[in-house]
Amino acid sequence: MRLLFFLMLFMISCDNDKQQPSPTSPIAYRQTRTITYNNIDVDIVIDKPALNEVDVLLVFHGTVLNDSNILTAANTTLDRFKDILVSENMMIVSVAYPQENLLLGDNIVQAEAALLWLKNSANQELGITVKKIFLGGHSQGGYLVTRLNTMHQTDGVIANAPGPLNLVYRCQLEENGQIQSGAVCSQLRNVYGTTVSNPNAYFQRSLLNFTSGFKSDILFIQGLADSPIQMYSWPTFKQDILNCTNCQNSQFVEIVGSGHSSLFENPTAKSAFNNFITSRLE
Repeated sequence: MRLLFFLMLFMISCDNDKQQPSPTSPIAYRQTRTITYNNIDVDIVIDKPALNEVDVLLVFHGTVLNDSNILTAANTTLDRFKDILVSENMMIVSVAYPQENLLLGDNIVQAEAALLWLKNSANQELGITVKKIFLGGHSQGGYLVTRLNTMHQTDGVIANAPGPLNLVYRCQLEENGQIQSGAVCSQLRNVYGTTVSNPNAYFQRSLLNFTSGFKSDILFIQGLADSPIQMYSWPTFKQDILNCTNCQNSQFVEIVGSGHSSLFENPTAKSAFNNFITSRLE
């Protein structure tokens, strides 16, 4: 009887062991954290599937007026990319990069820190294995991923309506009173003077100044019904990249009748986005 009693206890114990998840079982989660790389801090939002080995899409939101809104923008941008992404097995990391009281382009430091953290520290800090890394950005986020593509290699970059393309043109319109004054040009003017007195300072921060040296394949998506300021410089921007002799492959998808958010609204743009990624996951 005693032997039978212990045998029953052993069988119950085995059943309980089967019901308990392994401590190393992968879990899905969404979390916000502050990461640090090379003494640069930046907030990120992580949306991780239930996998221990993941390909990653690192995304960047567009312009916001105040840094109090950047976490909301990061979450919204993560959701927008997640909604159109066909692959359900990719981890998405959205970067809440700062903008307030910075000259446009200075936040490339935080954008770069997020990418280098993902490349070099995420495995250890998150307890996962990062495989392929893609960059995705909308508007000013597209500006940042295009610039990052001149600095670091990834497995592919997608930029939707990237800009500002031409700060000389845009800020000169403000100076002439043709459009309403905004924070971006006002801050540049306070440091550099007007576009007439110092046009090169404005051009150096324009995306037109970053059209060569792409280290990875890049897909540009542009709605042709975007704002007149964007479309004024778009043909020049596109041609400069097509003329590049030291770039990896560049693709352009232009959507007739679609505006600034084409990637998230137009079926052709969505298909191009997913085809670009899935073809490089194989």
